Amino acid sequence: MARIIAEVSRTFNEFLLLPNRTRTDCSAATVDLSTSLVRHIVGEASAIELRSPFTSAIMQAVSTPELAIALARNGGFSFLHHNQPIQEQAAAVRQVKNFKAGFVTSDTNVRPDDSLSLLVDVMRRTGHSTAAVTHDGTPTGRLLGLVTSRDFHPQRHDLDGPVSGRMAALADLAHAGPDITLSEANARLWDERLDCLPVLDIDGHLQHLVFRSDYADNKRFPNQIVDAAKRLRVGAGINTHDYQERVPALLEAGVDAVCFDSSDGYSDWQAQALSWVKKHYPEIPVGGGNVVDGEAFTFLAEAGADFVKVGVGGGSICITRDQKGIGRGQASAVLDVAAARDAFRERTGEYVPICSDGGLVHDYHVALALAMGADFVMMGRYFARFDQAAGAKLPTRDGFVKEYWGEGSNRARNWQRYGQGGQGLIFEEGVDGYVPYAGDLNEGLALTIAKLKTTMVSCGSTTLPEFQSTARLTLVSDQSFQESHANVTLRDTPATVS
Repeated sequence: MARIIAEVSRTFNEFLLLPNRTRTDCSAATVDLSTSLVRHIVGEASAIELRSPFTSAIMQAVSTPELAIALARNGGFSFLHHNQPIQEQAAAVRQVKNFKAGFVTSDTNVRPDDSLSLLVDVMRRTGHSTAAVTHDGTPTGRLLGLVTSRDFHPQRHDLDGPVSGRMAALADLAHAGPDITLSEANARLWDERLDCLPVLDIDGHLQHLVFRSDYADNKRFPNQIVDAAKRLRVGAGINTHDYQERVPALLEAGVDAVCFDSSDGYSDWQAQALSWVKKHYPEIPVGGGNVVDGEAFTFLAEAGADFVKVGVGGGSICITRDQKGIGRGQASAVLDVAAARDAFRERTGEYVPICSDGGLVHDYHVALALAMGADFVMMGRYFARFDQAAGAKLPTRDGFVKEYWGEGSNRARNWQRYGQGGQGLIFEEGVDGYVPYAGDLNEGLALTIAKLKTTMVSCGSTTLPEFQSTARLTLVSDQSFQESHANVTLRDTPATVS
């Protein structure tokens, strides 16, 4: 007969953290959110360490190269989705790896014989006031000069005339070679009183522009995670079908870690794929999942997984539980897997991080997941709300929304992930919908991080390991859950403060 697990399947909404004593050395400014991303020997550093415990979901609607760049600059890590041709995913990895903070790929470009009226249109479209003049009008053409909005006036100059008549020629411009560092470029900008420094390859083709105005922007991101070559780190999702072709292509593109993406990772297929990757490409960290109990965690850890994702059916666009009756409350799953991870550490001397994936509806749920033992979290709905995500921004009567669809929806066309048999989805395990638009990732994530840090301070912790080892949790009744929310008529307009 079936084995009944006596423990109730619980969600994050059913728990609250109890405050601990806050020491005088414990403040938001002293909280360190660093955490291990991949397996390491106990007492040694992880090969990849996050500065903030956030990763973006392996989803078409979420992890674009633009979002991966923004998240890495804020100390987190993205996994670019695999539901695309191998070369397209590899190109997306290259886009992130080729990004240099402060080194801008020019998006305002014209040819020397283009008219000034065309230049005005290009500047209006991009919103930028500096244009690169290249031989073919492309961002990587042979640089001939620069032209800015200060070099001509629409009412004083003939807009039918060529750009070449108003541009500053390359011979009169300071420029740099391909080996210049950002520090060196910034020094030249200030020492030589430059607004813009073009960076050229050895053949004179434009690679990047460095602007004085970007100097302050680079100082905004002290926690960005980079590799040994100072390139932003990025991951990629893989599947158990074409991994033998996909993994080497992603490695050649410079990927820092890969992760098997499956709605149910407790399978011989994934264990065999993990073993193959670890045998043929031992240098690349590879994650496994998803699982909901300690037995499944141990299975994947012993197969070679460098981290394990936890969660089945808890995503905001996931209907696996409705359709198949499979899954587990996310809080129960994280607690069970965390105990297995700790037992694996004691038995082997190796620490395999776990990721809480799904069930994170509110910002405080992140704190609960980490307190329960997760080393980092993975979020889809949260990141889908931001400008950098893939979904279109659409107006509604109540404000803007962003498109958001699950990998188990028909829109995703990701039928292989679900193993239902046949050449398509027989039934959907995800939905296609919308989430409230939340603006720029940098601002939204900063708010969430601020909440997490102040929660840890109230719990008397300045590091995530300390938070996990000292956190106290209490179950919440329905009445105490209701008590947690505001119970007054809220003001529609801001109060006047005199």
